[in-house]
Amino acid sequence: MLPWFVRRTRLPLLSLRCPRCRSESATVGDGKFRVNANGNLLDVWLLVRCVSCDRTSKLTVHERTPVRSLDPTELDGYHANDPDLVASRLLDPLLARRHHFTLDWTESWRLDTPSAWHAVAWPVRVEVVFADPVPVRPERLIAQGLGLSRTEALRRIKCDVPPHRPTSTGFAFTVLPGD
Repeated sequence: MLPWFVRRTRLPLLSLRCPRCRSESATVGDGKFRVNANGNLLDVWLLVRCVSCDRTSKLTVHERTPVRSLDPTELDGYHANDPDLVASRLLDPLLARRHHFTLDWTESWRLDTPSAWHAVAWPVRVEVVFADPVPVRPERLIAQGLGLSRTEALRRIKCDVPPHRPTSTGFAFTVLPGD
């Protein structure tokens, strides 16, 4: 079985309407948190910026949370603007639902395939592994990885998932030899 990996190249854009210019795209840029203490309570926001007018908005991560209820390493990550913590909060579906945004993964992922897979005996079994929840259509991913048109790729594969329905979880498929 050959492994293919779908990896994030950058953080995705947010589909979030700007109150100033009505643009529908925002970015976390370098990824910054704002932490505000009020006595023993803490507010943490993820800062996002409109791609059109540069207006900064805040997405609430924690609101009026007792400081002692947070993990100390997580709290240090908020203060240090830890990139992994920024990514995990941005990819959190609960945060997206609470703030009514979706992620736009256009041009923010890549497919890594083995270079010498053509020398393997046919049929070839391939397992696709996702490092991040990038929603892609299996037919497009497979066509890109094989260097074929989508029609030709659909003709030559047997897939474990529906090829036209977007997925963000791993799957496997078999590539049959060409005519």
